[in-house]
Amino acid sequence: MLRNYFKIAIRQLRKQKMYAAVKIGGFALSIAACVLIGLYVKNELSYDRSYPNADRIYRVIGMSDDNGYVQRGASFPPPMARALKADFAEVEVAGRLMPNRLFDGAGSNQLRRADDVANTYEEGFTYADPELMDLLQLPMAYGNSHALDEPNTIVISKRKADKYFPHENPIGKLLILNDNINKPYRIGGVMENIPANSHLERFDFLLTLKGKELWPGEQPSWMSSNYHNYVRLRAGTDIARLQQKMTEVILNKYYIPTMRAAGFKDVERLGKTLKLDVLLQPVGDIHLRSYNMDGDSESGDIRFVWLFSAIACFILIIACINFINLSTARSANRAKEVGLKKTIGADRSSLIQQFIAESLVFSFLSILLGCLLAWVLLPYFNMLAGRSLVFPWREWWLLPVLAAAAVFLGTLAGLYPAVYLSSFQPVKVLKGSVSRGVKNSNLRSILVVFQFTTSVILIIGTVVIYRQMQFLLHRKLGFDKEQVVMIQGANSLGKQATAFKDELLKLPGVQHVAVSDFLPVSGTKRNGNQFWKAGRMRDDNPADGQFWTVDHDYITTMGMHMAAGRNFSKDMSTDSAAAILNQTLAGKLFPNGEDPLGKRITNSNGIYTVIGVVSDFNFESMRTRIDGLCMTLGNSPSIISVKAHTADMQQLLTALTGVWKNFTPNQPFRYSFLDERFAEMYADVERTGRIFTTFAILAIVVACLGLFALSAFMAEQRSKEISIRKVLGASVTQVTTLISRDFLKLVLIAVLLGSPIAWWGMRLWLQDFAYQTTISWWIFVVAGMSAISIALLTISFQSIKAAIADPVRSLKSE
Repeated sequence: MLRNYFKIAIRQLRKQKMYAAVKIGGFALSIAACVLIGLYVKNELSYDRSYPNADRIYRVIGMSDDNGYVQRGASFPPPMARALKADFAEVEVAGRLMPNRLFDGAGSNQLRRADDVANTYEEGFTYADPELMDLLQLPMAYGNSHALDEPNTIVISKRKADKYFPHENPIGKLLILNDNINKPYRIGGVMENIPANSHLERFDFLLTLKGKELWPGEQPSWMSSNYHNYVRLRAGTDIARLQQKMTEVILNKYYIPTMRAAGFKDVERLGKTLKLDVLLQPVGDIHLRSYNMDGDSESGDIRFVWLFSAIACFILIIACINFINLSTARSANRAKEVGLKKTIGADRSSLIQQFIAESLVFSFLSILLGCLLAWVLLPYFNMLAGRSLVFPWREWWLLPVLAAAAVFLGTLAGLYPAVYLSSFQPVKVLKGSVSRGVKNSNLRSILVVFQFTTSVILIIGTVVIYRQMQFLLHRKLGFDKEQVVMIQGANSLGKQATAFKDELLKLPGVQHVAVSDFLPVSGTKRNGNQFWKAGRMRDDNPADGQFWTVDHDYITTMGMHMAAGRNFSKDMSTDSAAAILNQTLAGKLFPNGEDPLGKRITNSNGIYTVIGVVSDFNFESMRTRIDGLCMTLGNSPSIISVKAHTADMQQLLTALTGVWKNFTPNQPFRYSFLDERFAEMYADVERTGRIFTTFAILAIVVACLGLFALSAFMAEQRSKEISIRKVLGASVTQVTTLISRDFLKLVLIAVLLGSPIAWWGMRLWLQDFAYQTTISWWIFVVAGMSAISIALLTISFQSIKAAIADPVRSLKSE
């Protein structure tokens, strides 16, 4: 019997090639989308699950709530890890990681073997406590968990060991960073490559924090926060109770006494009006649930995981709807078959089994084609999502999952058509009256509205995301990012930096040159600080802001504007103790219109005289508002910025390379453009826009297939009515309008339903940005007109076909 069912299914597929192609094609597109999104979701949810005892490993985070202004971050002072281990018996191991670029060595470096002279640029450096090796139990290719126990030791990844020490055990060998031969690093161990699905994957070099000579690792102050702290807890720990204890002890035993000793005003406010909490974040949550934390811009976002999962479900539901509509649209063609089978004794259950078997054939073919499409499209999807996913052809679970999905989807999509088709009464069928079909079209109308509501939401979302991206990239920033070449690794110049800068200024096309690692793009140095008016540390609350060291030409090179006062001057020796504030920090320190020029300010580094105020400029992502900033003269020579004015940038780069080689023949010349680095800050926004666009197009295509099916169904149901109208003189235009009108009403309802939903969703998304575009009314008009136009084009084929059909064929049975 089953073999007979499948024979009939194959026969129907051959007989109705166009409808079969639409059925299988629409289903296959949806399956491909679901497979790709499923691979993405599986990868995102797998982050940081491979550590032994991962269920007991946590990152410590802090949260403050200042009258509704909530901030979350993972950076704590240097003594935090020692305090956690000493004060809480629940903490088995505690260790620190310093992922930011505040201190030399973290981030990127020039690297070479001690017995080599040529340097190679490498990224992925971070400082780490020796305890972190035991805490995370990183698998080692050479060495053990004590690899960072000695001062000036380094642990490198297997891929870097193979690069610098091929086919040998490198333990004990020396590496030179940034040509500092006075401080070589001895390799203490080689770790296996950290998996790609780990938030630590970008780190290939772990520099030890062991040793008193390394002050960043051993500084005792609770006044600076630069380290991420990890703990492994003892089994059975009550997390909620431990978090409460940590908050009370850390705040009352360390923070408040330290701030009271420093003379902070109103210290008790920390425990009263300002709510502070020390929390524990499971290591498995770091990647997806750190999107709203300071300093975690490279993390994922659980909201996008759920969003893309929902999109995949919607597209799959649309495909099932299409399958139902296409099956019922051809009901008249199957009516006589059903009538004859019932006349010769077939019961309804056997007919339902037959139609579900046909549905399963379509489902299995769609699954197979969908997987092939997903495999072909995977490189494109990887580009969209910024991932390196591979298709799991060899995974044991693939075939069982696909088979189960095919059976489930085939049954789900085929059940209603099977019940509907098997319900035909033989008498009515043989009289030819069944082609009128069921009179109740509410279900089909709801399905069409659902399909196009989803499409409208995706269209509006795509437009808003694109507008926000353009707004971010072209907004007035307060500095000029165009034609600025960032020469990296310049600290290898040593004392020659000034001479190098002078040679660059002689090149045609070079306007200005500045030396500073602090730049208004991510990935460059940052140094958070607290400032007071001089002499007011015990009376005033501090003003938070950044503390940057720059050279005399920095403001000019970056195209910034002075709002008041003057720039640094080489002719003024007193400028070594001078400061330039941005408008935000000036307003914090000198409120109510007080003139800051000539006033003195202080921080942990010294006392400075304010000589100027620079107009506010965005130096972080525009997800956050501009913070305070103080610039002073100082040495931060890893990056040299060249402001160019030339039509031939390639020629200038060649000239810059020549000057570089004259000064550092053994160092590679590395550069990037400031505007490109700025655009990279919003790569996640661009990826989201591309993904939305792709899925919007896919949803529209699949929805149009459904609309095509429904228009075919309606044309078939109303064939005799159309024929009578034509006999009575109706024109092709009138008949086309008759069929199209009802569908356009449904699409218009979808536009009205989808627009407020899209507005609400996009408003939530835009809340992540301190500076955001507007959601203009014309976006909804464009989305609505687009949906209506697409629907009209889809319907027109069947409408015109029905309008020009020969009425005799429909009326001859009457």
